Amino acid sequence: MSTSVKRIGVLTSGGDAPGMNAAVRAVYRACVNFGIDCLGIYRGWNGLINSEVKRLERNDVAHIINRGGTILYSARSKEFMTDEGRKKAYATCKLFGIDGIVAIGGDGTFRGALELSKYGIPVIGIPCTIDNDISSTGYTIGFDTAANTAIECIDKLRDTMQSHERCSVVEVMGRNAGYLAMYVGIAVGATAVLVPEETIDFDRDVIEKIRAARLNGFTHYMIVVAEGAMNGAYDVAEKIKDTLGLDPRVTILGHIQRGGSPTARDRVTATRMGYYAVKSLVEGKANRVVALKSGDLIDIDIIEALNMTKTLYPLDSETLRAMTGTNTYSRN
Repeated sequence: MSTSVKRIGVLTSGGDAPGMNAAVRAVYRACVNFGIDCLGIYRGWNGLINSEVKRLERNDVAHIINRGGTILYSARSKEFMTDEGRKKAYATCKLFGIDGIVAIGGDGTFRGALELSKYGIPVIGIPCTIDNDISSTGYTIGFDTAANTAIECIDKLRDTMQSHERCSVVEVMGRNAGYLAMYVGIAVGATAVLVPEETIDFDRDVIEKIRAARLNGFTHYMIVVAEGAMNGAYDVAEKIKDTLGLDPRVTILGHIQRGGSPTARDRVTATRMGYYAVKSLVEGKANRVVALKSGDLIDIDIIEALNMTKTLYPLDSETLRAMTGTNTYSRN
């Protein structure tokens, strides 16, 4: 293994996700294992520009594996998008003797890491976002916790919707990606799931499914909507009201999905990825993204990772419906 790496910086950037702290802890403990310093970079790329850097000690990461959010904080940086900002960030790396950076976040974080790498700073990206929309990996840290949070909320909501025989429209996060909405919709047995990746025929994909459920004796209906689908949950509810005369109740789960103690899956995945990232830098690897493929960790060139595309369905839609018994929409 390379002995030239003496200090590694770690930062979290973009939207926070449960498991970020577990990843930071893993990076620190891996650094200790390899006998190198671990420097915490606070407030993402903005912190690197402003030299918000501190050597992490054992007490800094003690008992954080179970905590949501990020102890390093997170911020978006317009300045880092400029050449001047990146030059300041590079100067900070030289000042503190940073030999490599582990960047924890999503595609935006990785694009920032790619730009910094052009100045000769090795970077390794760890995929961490509740959206699960990073194309290079089969799983992103935070997705499982966010999904379980949404499922718990919807299960509780269903109790009151059933009591009052109402239609509920629930909006989950995901920006322009429907992975979280689809996963949650399947898990709660939703009447319909609307995602931005699919062309929606509202009458067929929502109205007729509610009618079919009513003909089968159901008097309450659960519609799960990804925030990037149509114009959001309120638009969906209004269309249902205009067409069927129902009075749907809208619930937007919002940022509650980003918080909370991470699940076992997210803690273990974050721990594995954190160690793998540090090991990669120590071995002399640079400008890679850690990815989970069929249960195994691999690393992919960061440019290749950013250029990949990701399909919505792991199975063909017919098989998916047969296995789950849900009424999720597909083009097939």
